[in-house]
Amino acid sequence: MASLNVGNLGEYLREQRRNAQLSLRQLADAAGVSNPYLSQIERGLRKPSAEVLQQVAKALRISAETLYVRAGILDAERDRDEVETRAVILADPTLTERQKQVLLQIYESFRKENGFEIARTDTDDAHDTAAPGPRTADDGDAGPRKSEG
Repeated sequence: MASLNVGNLGEYLREQRRNAQLSLRQLADAAGVSNPYLSQIERGLRKPSAEVLQQVAKALRISAETLYVRAGILDAERDRDEVETRAVILADPTLTERQKQVLLQIYESFRKENGFEIARTDTDDAHDTAAPGPRTADDGDAGPRKSEG
């Protein structure tokens, strides 16, 4: 199987895993991915999705954005300021996880208001209550009203 061009993502992941003193199996279990799949990522044989990278980053307790850049999901030059800002917010030990998510939502809304594309790379979409999405009956609204006529 030929190696995919995913930068040095695999090497970086292996280095981070070793620094965290985790075996491949331990990291796979913590990230919720299979041991063979993680091994293939580390060897550069598979290109993981953003979701898998997010799970691995969470298990390693590192920035998902860093993995996104190394995997080519984010453009390092174009998105560097946003990635750095997000990383600083996420790394702040004085903020709770909820406070971090709210601060990121505010940051993203300002970027959008100013005309910048938002690279959606939330580390935990489950806490992203301000994200737009389809309305459901659970939203407290029966949905769009039919026009009378």
